[in-house]
Amino acid sequence: MTSKQRAYLKSLASKITPVFQVGKFSLTPEFTEAVSQAFNNNELIKIAVLKNCADDPNEIGQILAERTHSHLVQVIGKKIVLYKPDKDKPRIVLPGAGGTEK
Repeated sequence: MTSKQRAYLKSLASKITPVFQVGKFSLTPEFTEAVSQAFNNNELIKIAVLKNCADDPNEIGQILAERTHSHLVQVIGKKIVLYKPDKDKPRIVLPGAGGTEK
């Protein structure tokens, strides 16, 4: 993913609200599965890390990206943004995707 594509996704993410919250139990298998399932409906997901979670948001973002086969777009404070394009019908067209950029 290029820096231009990442910047584009960050701009889209600034307009969405978190759909999940990580709490004191951190990353359970059920939470990871719920995030994975959410990619069936959304390509871009924002997750909030609550104050009672003792784990580092950067680590949580990296682990979630690995487990869900998605891209970690950014971690700002206690907000994580993940991106996973739809294999069949991508709804978000990234700048420069498909080699059309000059």
